[in-house]
Amino acid sequence: MQSLISIATRGPRLYEFTREAADFVAGAGIETGLLTVFVRHTSCSLLIQENADPDVRVDLDAFFRRLVPSADDPAMDYLVHRAEGPDDMPAHIKAALTPVSLSIPVMGGRLWLGTWQGIYLFEHRARPHRREVVLHLA
Repeated sequence: MQSLISIATRGPRLYEFTREAADFVAGAGIETGLLTVFVRHTSCSLLIQENADPDVRVDLDAFFRRLVPSADDPAMDYLVHRAEGPDDMPAHIKAALTPVSLSIPVMGGRLWLGTWQGIYLFEHRARPHRREVVLHLA
């Protein structure tokens, strides 16, 4: 069983979509299985991360901005790919460092996430996008 969800982003940060994934699983009528989540883009990624304290998301975003700065930063002057602006290639690098697919167990007809875990799209681009995420339950 598959579904495609769309997530509107407004710049770099983590966008939680745990509820949408949980609703898909609940409506599937499958008690035990595996949910595969896949993002269909090359400049964003997926994470399972803490969803209790918003400071975790702020710190993760700050860390990745320091790890891979904008192409305008002198430390990034070696970059060749700049076709879509100074955040383009850095976004591809961040997506290469983080997963673009996740596997989540399903038990008792629900996602078997930990108490503080949520599912996030990690947007790496500055301008708004509409991202497509595939949910596949088997």
